[in-house]
Amino acid sequence: MNRRQSRTLIAFVAMLFMASSAIGQDGKSSLYPKMAPLDQYLIADRNAEIVLAQSAAPKSTSGDAKVLVLGRKGYETAIEGKNGFVCMVLRSWAASLDDPEFWNPKLRAPICFNAAAAESDLPHITKKTEWALAGLSKAEIVDKIKVAIENKQLQTPQPGAMCYMLSKQGYLSDRNGHWHPHLMFFVPPTDPASWGAGMAGSPMFGFKDSLEQVTVFLLPVERWSDGSVAGN
Repeated sequence: MNRRQSRTLIAFVAMLFMASSAIGQDGKSSLYPKMAPLDQYLIADRNAEIVLAQSAAPKSTSGDAKVLVLGRKGYETAIEGKNGFVCMVLRSWAASLDDPEFWNPKLRAPICFNAAAAESDLPHITKKTEWALAGLSKAEIVDKIKVAIENKQLQTPQPGAMCYMLSKQGYLSDRNGHWHPHLMFFVPPTDPASWGAGMAGSPMFGFKDSLEQVTVFLLPVERWSDGSVAGN
């Protein structure tokens, strides 16, 4: 990856996971200063959302995965899977709190968690979604996360936790569109550099989130979930 792609990747990681330094940014000026009407975040065609969620991973994985779709109060089960994977479409409140697109209603990020990530990492997403839909501010969501982690209601990642993000159809941000196909690995807080992440010539990048007590490693891959080769 060149330097420009590296900056884009780091920005994308920060977009997906809330940073503790972002507290208190509710008043920040942006194109999306507050949550839009709920209907703008929903996908009217439930089947279309299922197909989009399943595009996060190869059919051999997503075809037997559990699928969640977004309802008016949170994510709902659309398909009961049988292989331990869970596929869904993330919305903008999976972003960091200081990201100017935190409330961007256009964001659609297909993702498919393996069983370990579905057990330990997925609840972070579903709880933040519930809080956002309940009308909580970003600062209030941060407070909720802190309490939930302290009370062990939200876990640190289980061993082997990972996910696929291989969809051509995703819209990850106004900045990056659908970006590149990649895998993500979730581990308890650690220094990404200890894995060689972000080092010169390394294919892997990492991001440490102190608020949610997770380190995320991203590994770009060459093919989308449909098997086609990704462009440069």
